[in-house]
Amino acid sequence: MRKVFLVVSFTLLCIVGWMSTINIKSLYLLLILLPLIGLGLFDMFQSKRTIRRNFPLLGRMRYLLESIGPEIRQYFIETDLEGKPFNRLERNLVYQRSKKEMDSYPFGTQLDLYEVGYQWINHSIKAIPFSHVDLHPRVKIGSSQCEKPYEASLYNISAMSYGSLSKNAILALNSGAKQGGFYHNTGEGGLSPYHLQFGADVVWNIGTGYFSCRNEDGTFNFDEYSKRAQYEQVKMVEIKFSQGAKPGHGGILPKEKVTDEIAEIRLVTKGHDIISPPSHSAFKNPLELMDFIKLLRKGSGGKPIGMKICIGNKSEFISICKAMVATKTYFDFITVDGGEGGTGAAPIEYSDHVGMPLRDALAFVYDCLNGFGIKDQIKIICSGKIVTGFDIIKTLATGADLCNSARGMMFALGCIQALECHANTCPTGVATQDPKLVKGLVPEQKSVRVARFQFETVKSAMDLMASAGIAHPDEVDRHVVSMRVDRTTIQTFAETYPELEKGCLLDEDTVPKKLKPFWKKATVESF
Repeated sequence: MRKVFLVVSFTLLCIVGWMSTINIKSLYLLLILLPLIGLGLFDMFQSKRTIRRNFPLLGRMRYLLESIGPEIRQYFIETDLEGKPFNRLERNLVYQRSKKEMDSYPFGTQLDLYEVGYQWINHSIKAIPFSHVDLHPRVKIGSSQCEKPYEASLYNISAMSYGSLSKNAILALNSGAKQGGFYHNTGEGGLSPYHLQFGADVVWNIGTGYFSCRNEDGTFNFDEYSKRAQYEQVKMVEIKFSQGAKPGHGGILPKEKVTDEIAEIRLVTKGHDIISPPSHSAFKNPLELMDFIKLLRKGSGGKPIGMKICIGNKSEFISICKAMVATKTYFDFITVDGGEGGTGAAPIEYSDHVGMPLRDALAFVYDCLNGFGIKDQIKIICSGKIVTGFDIIKTLATGADLCNSARGMMFALGCIQALECHANTCPTGVATQDPKLVKGLVPEQKSVRVARFQFETVKSAMDLMASAGIAHPDEVDRHVVSMRVDRTTIQTFAETYPELEKGCLLDEDTVPKKLKPFWKKATVESF
């Protein structure tokens, strides 16, 4: 191909030279031809790219086609059920509900009802009329030690930081939360002015980097924390242990996204990637964690304090439960993030192979809290690919009390799943700090879509509950949802995940066999 390129180039130059003898204006073709030949010659003599060296000029097409491959597959190749991580049907449902368009589909389901893993709701002949359903159910969060319990919506905005998301995206989410009466989780990137501007309820997520409440050396600063935790908009505080996208890794904000404003909000310096440590420095064991809970509760004026975790080593979570029982100090809520979660940049090995999937994690956390007799004190929030009313029902049936969504809310903002969240080139202005791209996202318009999507999704969930004869989310249990475990066997979630007897984890003699190795390993002195 190198020889072919040289021959073709020489031939074309000769043809242009001959044409110029007939019409001198033919030399204008050299304005196109010479740069292309120059690129080809450069490709021939450069040594970094083998394809371009062996196939001058033509080899560049490979990189062009590779760069637009995701768009080609999404718009021209993939079927309604093939897209990942969200298929076209799921994305379209969010778009339709956010725009208040018709979300009904004709001619029956496209799903294979006999495929292993297919799930459905067990409806009731004693269904409740939709007119009798409360479309704005609230869930009270606050243990016996909480002085300012919070009444949360069933479906809320999950943790997404300013920095990972653009200013306009945060403003649209916050305004949408205010309009719809649900909360907006800040993500671990700190409490920015854009989380407070519209007065929506806010859950302040505090990760291992202690952004917005840190000293110069990255350690926790109680004074900075207390000052912000007592803002009226801050309704709850969440200690982030890990997230579904990259559990055990720590958050990453590429330096390209770190502006002067972001550095000021996070109390860091700019010019380099901001990487959260993989673990906390404010406590080293479960007993110290209990002291940290008390400190945060005091600094917030008695607001609910929770934790966010993607379950990994089971004994570590059991050790936290043992510490709560031993000290009689309780979280007010625990947010369980499934291994399928994630909105930003993460190494593919972490996205694909680290962290327990949401359904298994939810069942485990619920059973642990119930087994230690402390579930009545603690509400379970969950996040991880929850974009439909049925997704909400599935999580409630497994053990959650309420749900968060990140990517669903991003779709409501206009996200097209371009998979460029990490590159600062998000074409919809959602996950970028490029001013030219951010400008295209108009918060006043998108906030309305966020509020609509949340309302329609909750409405869908409540309609499904009504069809099952259930009036409130608190009544959903593991008997409500069934699943095909093989081609001829069906089980309810109650059969797949049989509940532990309340209090059975308080004494070694009553610990179930499947949890005994983890229970024995767990200690309040270490994770």
